[in-house]
Amino acid sequence: MATTLPVPIEFELPDGWRAAPPDKVDAPGAAFVALYAQPDADFTANITIDGDYRPDSATLPEIADGSVERLRETGASVVLTDRREMGSAEAPGLLQKLAVATRVGGTPREVVQTQVYLSLLDRADPHNRVVIRLVLTSTALQHPVVLGDFEDFVRTVRPRIE
Repeated sequence: MATTLPVPIEFELPDGWRAAPPDKVDAPGAAFVALYAQPDADFTANITIDGDYRPDSATLPEIADGSVERLRETGASVVLTDRREMGSAEAPGLLQKLAVATRVGGTPREVVQTQVYLSLLDRADPHNRVVIRLVLTSTALQHPVVLGDFEDFVRTVRPRIE
């Protein structure tokens, strides 16, 4: 079942991407999924968004480590190839890149994931924190083609003021 984000956000999808219902594309834990128009080797590059309240003291690297462990628990082989902090003190973030060997629909696949973690802090109470995770998954061959789109997408993500 698709999830909802703990805070509303807004963003713009780059050209060539279309929204898809998470439950219909086997991404039940996602709040949002976008698919790239041109598959590579029968794999469709995708962007997913999920997030949670994180009132605990876990750092973004610790939260990112948890994502790696959950991927490994599925039987995937995961190698962390890059990790760096980004953003500012008011809007901290973390980027990590993973090489993942897994099975997709029973077929062995080697994919690349670029994960971005955005921490949204309540100015009145900094312990009231939400962490949004944005994930690009693609084949290694297609990754350089779609990475720029993902970077453009990440730059547009912001809390929606209602």
